[in-house]
Amino acid sequence: MNTISRWLLLTLTIFATSLSILASSTEPQRQPAAGSPAPDFSLTTADGSQVSLKDYKGKWVVLYFYPKDFTSGCTLEAKNFQRDLAKYEQASAVVLGVSVDSAQSHKDFCAKEGLNFKLLADADAKVSAQYGSTMEYQGAKMAARNTFLINPKGEIVKVYTGVKPAEHSDQVLKDLAELKKS
Repeated sequence: MNTISRWLLLTLTIFATSLSILASSTEPQRQPAAGSPAPDFSLTTADGSQVSLKDYKGKWVVLYFYPKDFTSGCTLEAKNFQRDLAKYEQASAVVLGVSVDSAQSHKDFCAKEGLNFKLLADADAKVSAQYGSTMEYQGAKMAARNTFLINPKGEIVKVYTGVKPAEHSDQVLKDLAELKKS
C-alpha cells in the first residue's frame, strides 16, 4: 500500500470510529414507539423523484436511517440490505434508506456500490428528527443509525437503535418472518 492509500484508510477508519462513538454518546432521543403510526413523509430519491411513505401502504417497509454515504459502516449496511433484497421482495417488503446526504450523493453511492433500492435525501434532517434519528458530528446534523420496521397498515412494529451494520439485515429478516407469522 502506498502512503496515500494508508492515509486514506486511516482517515476513513478514524471517521467511522468517531461516528460510532458519537452516535452512542449523544443524548437518547425519542423514537416513535412500536404500535404507533409511522410518521408520513415525502423525500427525494437518487433519481430525483419524490417518494412518500404512504406510497407503500399494503407492504412491509424497512425504513433505515444511516449517517453518511461512502463511509465504511454505512456501505456495509447498505451492501447487506442489497445482498438480501430478493428475500425482502419475497416477504413483500421494501427497503428505504434515509440520510442527510443529497440526492446526487445517493445516486453516486448507489452506482458505486450497485444498490438497487431507494435511498432518500433528508437534507434538512426533518424526517430524521421525526423518527428520533439525528445526531451531531463536528457541528453537522446527521442521521443516526436506527431502523423502523413498518407493517402494511403503516404502523411501526419494531424499532432498532444502535444498529450494528454487519448483522442488521439478518436480524431484520428474522424479525420480519416472525412478525408475518403472528
